[in-house]
Amino acid sequence: MVGTFYRSPSPENPSFVEIGAKVDEKTVVCIIEAMKIINEIQAEVKGTVTEILVENGQPVEYGQRLFKIKVG
Repeated sequence: MVGTFYRSPSPENPSFVEIGAKVDEKTVVCIIEAMKIINEIQAEVKGTVTEILVENGQPVEYGQRLFKIKVG
């Protein structure tokens, strides 16, 4: 396990993105907490979120796909 996946900055805040959201290379889509350090993860592509592959609070590893984004 590398870290823990979170869809929002805190439980009372809305998710960074939902299915259907338009994103660009710098859009923050989630955070990964690793060893008490919060890392904002950016989309890195321009497109539309079509699927969220990880549940909130789930452990994740290096190279694991978190979202599907239709580029364009």
